[in-house]
Amino acid sequence: MDQSSRQLYWRKNLQYLAFLLAFWFIVSFGCGILFVDYLDQFKIGGFGLGFWFAQQGAIYFFVLQIIIYVVLMNRLDRQFGVEDKGADQ
Repeated sequence: MDQSSRQLYWRKNLQYLAFLLAFWFIVSFGCGILFVDYLDQFKIGGFGLGFWFAQQGAIYFFVLQIIIYVVLMNRLDRQFGVEDKGADQ
């Protein structure tokens, strides 16, 4: 891979990271702290939605974002021809 392809690959990777981290910040800080009073109007299992986000929801979204990042990076790797072929090949 030449230098310009590496820079483009890295730039795209940083865009993915910036978007996913911004989304995680909104979910964890916004829904768990800033908007908790509004979200507590809605209930999940008898608990306010804001409480749920603060205690569990942010963690679930973080795990979901890891899966999304893996999918995006696998797609990007295939696009640039640097995908992992696996140990069996």
